[in-house]
Amino acid sequence: MDYGKFQYEQRRKERKSKKNQIKVTVKEIQLRPKTDEYHLQFDIKRAEKWLLEGKKVKFRVRFRGREITHQHIGRDRLGRIEAALKEVGVVEQRPNMEGRDMLMILAPAKETKQSTEKQ
Repeated sequence: MDYGKFQYEQRRKERKSKKNQIKVTVKEIQLRPKTDEYHLQFDIKRAEKWLLEGKKVKFRVRFRGREITHQHIGRDRLGRIEAALKEVGVVEQRPNMEGRDMLMILAPAKETKQSTEKQ
């Protein structure tokens, strides 16, 4: 077999497989423990829109100064967000601390993604 032809076929296969890949975008919403409920509802609506589009959403609760001693406030806030978005998204990463930030990642629910593709 011709080695040049073999390399050409391999490159064609790689290009074809790259076309079929789905790039997942991760959007981020940053909060504070003192974020008002009114603004939190805006962020939930924005996250719902992104999840329906098939994007992942990362919620970051940033603690400053002495707020770090009240991590339960951030965990409660992320729990309420999770409950509000349970129909359109599933929790990919549970809330955990990374330095002074508490992170949670939501991925689109499979049935939601399929219903938007049919429309």
